[in-house]
Formats: sequence, structure tokens, C-alpha cells
Amino acid sequence: MSETARYLRFGDRALIVEFGNAISPEISAKVRGMYVAVLNSDLKGIRALLPTYRSLVVEYSPEQMRYGEMTDALQALETNLGTMDLPEPNLLIVPTLYGGEGGPDMQTVVEKSGLSEQDVIAVHSGTDYLIYMLGFTPGFPYLGGMDARLETPRLASPRVKIPGGSVGIAGKQTGMYSMDSPGGWQLIGHTPIKVYDPLRAEPILYRAGDYIRFAPIDRAEYDKISAAVADGTYQYQIAPVKGGGKNV
Repeated sequence: MSETARYLRFGDRALIVEFGNAISPEISAKVRGMYVAVLNSDLKGIRALLPTYRSLVVEYSPEQMRYGEMTDALQALETNLGTMDLPEPNLLIVPTLYGGEGGPDMQTVVEKSGLSEQDVIAVHSGTDYLIYMLGFTPGFPYLGGMDARLETPRLASPRVKIPGGSVGIAGKQTGMYSMDSPGGWQLIGHTPIKVYDPLRAEPILYRAGDYIRFAPIDRAEYDKISAAVADGTYQYQIAPVKGGGKNV
């Protein structure tokens, strides 16, 4: 690693390991590397780990390890990140019905970008988006890599309720709502898959460091997938990204 991380107190039971001030794949890889290193370590007292855009929040039990001891232990793990190979990330295909009822703000994006609706769909679905972090609601993915032509400001007045599965744009970001919630993103489509399902063995189908690809579908395919999801027969399309386990 070219630069060492900053270690910051975060209350009396957590600390932040900060790797930089930018949103970038390189910093994200360092965050993910530290996450994996701590997860695979035998450090005492680790209660929770929360990866963000540029840092890792480590919640721990001070009864088992004091702040100074935890900092020393994490710094020791950091020194080995440069020789560590990350596990291959997964890619989730998200079938998406663009525009129409589920994408009421598509015309706004069309007008802002100067592209046709077909071109907006092609550009938006033409990228494998890196998941930098999860937040806001369980399973809400903050994605990087959206084409700058699609950049669109948030709504001036947020909606009180946005249906789970809605795909949207906010500024330079794109993402999808994991459950019904308020929100101010510009909605351009909807996916029939369950992004978050607390009753599923794996409630969230992805983690920070994985990738998402939106795949355009028509109404007939949307209805077919919706029925399969409802009766539990839908096969989620998840596969490892070959060569994606980069050295930190």
C-alpha cells in the first residue's frame, strides 16, 4: 500500500480505519481488503464491521480489547494488505423494466442527457457497477461507474414512498431501492427481483466489492420473473467475476 490508513475514534466502542478522501475503485479495494483481513483474523472482541466508500468502521468490545490494542492489531493487519489477494467478487444480473409506470422520471433523464430513451437504457445497462457500500435501508447498494451523461439531480421534493425494486439516479450515482421507503432519486425503471428478503437464507444477495449489471427486459419477461419470484422458483443470476480478486 502506498499510504497508511488513518485510525480514528468512533465513540467508545468503535473506530474508523480511513483509507483516503476520494471515491475510487482503488480505495474501495483497500477497504474491502481490510474487511476481509479482519473477518479472517482471530482478533478478540470484534462485534461488527461496516465498509463504506473510503473507510471501514470496526465495532468492538472494549472489555476484551482496549482502543490502543485494537489499533495496534489493525495496523498489523494493514501492513500485510499489499500481499493479499482478495476473493473474486460476484456479479448479480438485475433484470429491469425501464420507463413506464416503474420509471416515472425517465423523461427527466432523457431531457437532461439529450439522449433518446433507448440510448439512456443502453448506456445505463452497459456498465458493470461496483458496489461501494450498502446503506440507507438493508441492501440498498451505492454504485460507482455510471456514465457521466446520465447524471441527473435528485428530486426537489422527495417522494414519501418509493416501491422496493425501483432503479434510480441521483447526481453521479445510480442504485436501486431494496424495500419500500421515502426517497429523492430519479426513478428510471423497476426490477421484479427481491433485492432484500429477510426470510431468504441470504437476505442480501451481494456485498460491498461485488458488481451489479442491469439487464433490460420487456413487460412479458417482467411478469414472468415476478411470478417466479412470488412462487420461489426464480433462479437469481449470480456468478464470480473472473480475475476480479485483485491484489490490494
